[in-house]
This record gives sequence, C-alpha cells and structure tokens, in this order.
Amino acid sequence: MRITVLNGPNLNLLGTREPDQYGTATLAEVESLVRVEADHLGIELEWRQSNHEGALIDAIHELPGRADALLLNAAGYTHTSVAIRDALAAVRIPFVEVHLSNVFAREEFRHRSLMADLAIGVIAGFGPRSYLLGLRALHASRADV
Repeated sequence: MRITVLNGPNLNLLGTREPDQYGTATLAEVESLVRVEADHLGIELEWRQSNHEGALIDAIHELPGRADALLLNAAGYTHTSVAIRDALAAVRIPFVEVHLSNVFAREEFRHRSLMADLAIGVIAGFGPRSYLLGLRALHASRADV
C-alpha cells in the first residue's frame, strides 16, 4: 500500500509554534514516528509539507497512480479552502483528515471542515498520535475492501 501524507501551512513550525496547542514535537519527529509505523505495516510512505495552497493542490492532483490513499493535515486550509476540497473531490483518492489539536475545543471557525464529508474519517486532538491513528485507519480500510 502506498500512502501520501500532506501537511499544510505552518506545520513546518511545529515544536516552536504554540506548544500549548500543538506540543513540542517537530514535524520531522512526527514524520519519523509515522515512518516507523508505516514500515511496520508494510506501507510505502511519501511525506510532503507546503505553506502554499497551490502546491498542496498540485500534490493532490498527482495522487492517482502514485498513492492508494492520503493522510491529510490541511491545517488552516481545512476551514477555508474550497479549492483543496475540489481537488480532493476530483481525484477521488480515499483519505483521512487529521489534526494535532482538538479543533472542536478551539475557536468556533475551526469547528467546520470543508473536507470532512469527503473523508473516510477525521481524527483530531491526539497530537502526533493523530497521524498514527489515521495511518492505521487507512491501512485497515484497505484490508476491509
């Protein structure tokens, strides 16, 4: 199984950005944790991050034929990007939406995801473990098919 992980804006600042919300793990540390689990599950993993909406859309467009599933942390674009939603709908790649923080315990504008209804599921609030749970969910959903 091939899974692409896409990380949106400001996630490159993990470890120093609002540690009370996001913890102290860096994005590289999260990636390392996820790679260990992916290896254990026999998953081929591609890991990407961009602060640019268009770059994320281009990465989504490249998924067909390249990945079987997507693990997506669109970060702030989760709540604002119709364009990313449209790209996800167009490529029809199964995905799980993940968030490090519990978006429902934060500002009201974060309670709405423009992508959640297209996703297999949404995992939020478990810090870096959100990625592990999402990876395992994608792996299990493949086995259920």
